[in-house]
Amino acid sequence: MPDTTDVIAAAEARAAALADGDAARLLELLHPDFCWTTHTGQVFDRTDYVRRNTEGVTVWRSQALVDPRVRVVGDTAVLLAEVADVVLGADGEPETFRMPMTQVWVRRGAGWVCLAGHAGPRLTATPTAG
Repeated sequence: MPDTTDVIAAAEARAAALADGDAARLLELLHPDFCWTTHTGQVFDRTDYVRRNTEGVTVWRSQALVDPRVRVVGDTAVLLAEVADVVLGADGEPETFRMPMTQVWVRRGAGWVCLAGHAGPRLTATPTAG
């Protein structure tokens, strides 16, 4: 089960890079051919995804993976989880989004990089205290 543990660790590192606004770290964790589909149906390539998530379009506070499950086949892994995303809303107040998320990871050297992902549909939205 080391692959499963490593994929979850990589997904958590990606979540931390989002929360930290760390573009360099995020780029390290994303495959050059990365693509992401948002809960609103927008599709972003790696460049647009990193820009939108580190340059103020979406301002992250945290992302928590709830009950992550991983299936590994060879050098490919699929991670399924519910996420709790805390981002700043239009009013500048933290807002929590809960939604299912799927990520596809591929082995690169001794580690894993995210090739693709999808989040949604949005399950709830609630103000987050403080």
